[in-house]
Amino acid sequence: MLGRIYHLGYAVEDIDAAARFYAENFGAQPSEKEVVEEQGIVATMFRVGESQIELVQPTRPDSPVGKFLAKHGEGFHHVAFQVDDLEAALSDLKGNGVQLIDESPRIGAGGSRMAFVHPKGAFGVLTELVELPEG
Repeated sequence: MLGRIYHLGYAVEDIDAAARFYAENFGAQPSEKEVVEEQGIVATMFRVGESQIELVQPTRPDSPVGKFLAKHGEGFHHVAFQVDDLEAALSDLKGNGVQLIDESPRIGAGGSRMAFVHPKGAFGVLTELVELPEG
């Protein structure tokens, strides 16, 4: 079911400062920032080998990332795996009794389709499944 690790998500208070840190210290070239209103975040990504790092900053304190920052502070937030068929992956997981946050896909950054597996269903790790748009 799982393809490559698509990205690792880091929750940050200041996306500009975090992007600047990675650019200045690691030579990373972050993408343009993108607001994902449905999730209450601003996101940017930069490539690391075959995968990416996603920096996410909340746009409001009551968003999932805003609540995460209030409880845990900045740092690792989630792992995202690329899948070819998101509906099939979610159906298989649900059929196996895995606890999901999203039982159907949502639109994420870059027009991808995505869904989250609850950390309780994945040994404490918030797990995102991502189906990339064709082309």
